[in-house]
Amino acid sequence: MFTVSFSGHETFPFRYGWLKKGVNALSDNPTFFSTDRAMVELGVGKNMVNSIKYWCSAAGLIESEKLNLTRGNYAPTVIAKALFLENGFDPYFEDLATLWLIHWQIASNAEQCTTWYWLFNQWHGVEFTKEQVFSEIQKWLERQRLKPASENTLNRDIDVCVRTYVHSRHGKSAISEDSLDCPLNELNLVTELEDGKTYQFRRGEQTTLPNEIFLFALSDYWRKNEIKTNSVNLEKVVYEAGSPGKIFKLDEETVVRRLEEITELSDGAFRYDETAGSKQIYRQREIEPFLWLKHYYQKHSEK
Repeated sequence: MFTVSFSGHETFPFRYGWLKKGVNALSDNPTFFSTDRAMVELGVGKNMVNSIKYWCSAAGLIESEKLNLTRGNYAPTVIAKALFLENGFDPYFEDLATLWLIHWQIASNAEQCTTWYWLFNQWHGVEFTKEQVFSEIQKWLERQRLKPASENTLNRDIDVCVRTYVHSRHGKSAISEDSLDCPLNELNLVTELEDGKTYQFRRGEQTTLPNEIFLFALSDYWRKNEIKTNSVNLEKVVYEAGSPGKIFKLDEETVVRRLEEITELSDGAFRYDETAGSKQIYRQREIEPFLWLKHYYQKHSEK
């Protein structure tokens, strides 16, 4: 059983530049977010400083506990260093692969980003409203015997979650602090319908998702679920909570095609097979998920 959280972002989706700024600052000073200099150096107020810290942590870009650092001290993770620090792979989010990666990190993070996790993994419909999400999350928390959230806190969290993926309706003449879009809008995973209150997942091929990021997610899914066997059923990878199919909103046909393609890409580390009606993904050997990211960015930096 895990803990849940419906706050920490201070009602702000993350913005362009936030994650890089947070990671860069911490690389020089592990106590950065606890200092008075944070507001000055980041050029934002205290609430936004807290939000930047939250999003860096939620996206798996900074960590504290694993390194046994002093309370309040953080350090960039391996992924953060590779993306944002000196000669980083994609410090300015110029590659959609990075956005898919950040989306995976957030939507698979049930403990820090519970609403994001629930929406992408526990909601099985194509369309939804904020009211539906509120009602169903409350029921889910009760069924799972998890700590309930207050009405105001949960409503704010749902609003921020939606704004993470949906373009603001504000026109250029009505720019406000709350109307600045989150980079994950570029993935077009969620669209707002004409009634202004119903939202729809865009499920399908996700042509901008590289197979290497899919491989990273598959490896990460295998690790997080502590799958002890060398094979897993196709249905789980497509439909199970926390799976690449669920979080990336991929249809079964697309997952199968990608699995067939990654046999060669992974040099046989993963293999898809259909025998006697049994659809299975086999893992021939365990490979650190980060290596798939390294493979992708190094390959594309050479182009």
